[in-house]
Amino acid sequence: MEFPEAVKDEIGTALSAAQFGGKHPKAKPWKGEGPGLLEVVADHRGDTYRALYTVKFEHAVYVPHAFQKKSPKGRKTAQSGVELIARRLKMASEDHEARYGKRSK
Repeated sequence: MEFPEAVKDEIGTALSAAQFGGKHPKAKPWKGEGPGLLEVVADHRGDTYRALYTVKFEHAVYVPHAFQKKSPKGRKTAQSGVELIARRLKMASEDHEARYGKRSK
């Protein structure tokens, strides 16, 4: 919620497209956690923001992580971030199963 309004608008548009079965032009597969996890990158005033979302589930789009890119190592996400995303994806899976049963895409 602390992202600049322009970034929230761009990421929100991408998530809206995903909810209705589409794919935003800036959405691309994330290279970290396997298929079904997409990343939207938004640049604003020299800063880069990223939001990861999953389309693995039939009834919901989950956003396991959204953050301002601060890594000094270029484009690669820090290992602690990768582990956080993996934990949150597991939580999303458990939440989806509790709400909708085991069926997924």
